[in-house]
Amino acid sequence: MKQTYYLFNPGRLSRKDNTLKFLPVDEDGMEGTPKYIPVEGVSDLFCFGSLDANSALYNFLGKAGIAVHFFDYYENYTGSFCPKEYLLAGKMQISQTKHYIDSKKRMILARKFVSGAAFNMTKTLRYYLNREKDVSFPLESIEQLALQIEQTKAVDELMGIEGNIRQQYYQAFDTILNDFQMEGRSKQPPANELNAMISFGNMMCYSACLNQLYHTQLNPTISFLHEPGYRRFSLALDLAEIFKPVMVDRTIFRLLNKKEIQSKDFDLKMNGCMLKDSGRKIFVKAWEERLNETFKHPVLNRSVSYKHLIKLECYKLGKHVLGLDEYKPYKVRW
Repeated sequence: MKQTYYLFNPGRLSRKDNTLKFLPVDEDGMEGTPKYIPVEGVSDLFCFGSLDANSALYNFLGKAGIAVHFFDYYENYTGSFCPKEYLLAGKMQISQTKHYIDSKKRMILARKFVSGAAFNMTKTLRYYLNREKDVSFPLESIEQLALQIEQTKAVDELMGIEGNIRQQYYQAFDTILNDFQMEGRSKQPPANELNAMISFGNMMCYSACLNQLYHTQLNPTISFLHEPGYRRFSLALDLAEIFKPVMVDRTIFRLLNKKEIQSKDFDLKMNGCMLKDSGRKIFVKAWEERLNETFKHPVLNRSVSYKHLIKLECYKLGKHVLGLDEYKPYKVRW
């Protein structure tokens, strides 16, 4: 079974026969013990440290269908190397483009992304409300704002409502968490520990959605809620909205309330906050557990993982674009 590999240390990545060789290098240029990874077992790579590689290596990765995602020193996602789009189909791309150009068709999908995200936020808040966390005010506010989604006529108007929903949602974090405070959403750079975890988790979710999009016929650069832009896979941003409350936020609540990540796992800079290597490794381990966690799918009537659930969401979206079935966003049941 293929798996994701996370490279936290700077180093050199090269090909050794049919194996990837990673040679860690410390700040003084001293080489560590090389690690060898059979290419058949790699689905993708996440690079948080400086990576030294050449074009021959990327040719090798491209042929093996391995994507590489890059993050800078401050944990900001900076870009991806993606193999050639081997599944892209002309009919799908034409239909997807038509849905973007047609404002009515685009709004139908954009509203579904926001409504799905809002529903999953309310389910998360209800989960903690049932555990004696008084989040009733933000919960009721989100439910009232969600009633306005279907009346929106333009994407800008819809994004405004989405922003208000998320603002109310984030206000509940201070009640849900025991030892950390939100103090308003901040990013680039995050101002405190909680904001640092949210930014890190959201990037992981975005990358997971991009990975699954790559294995479908959808074009990840043509989106409906977020505006397509240069050099970004904006459809992954659309899909991530649905899964962030279910996968990212619940992971954060677990790690902080169970003290699996503590203050010592953060690096407070003069102008921001970021996770240390220790914190990133703990988060990544919990994230992988969440991705591979299985549950009984209500429609398929079989167990699926959250990673596969994202791919199923891509398939549903593709069917909608092709006019085969109406897209209904994933809504968590617990």
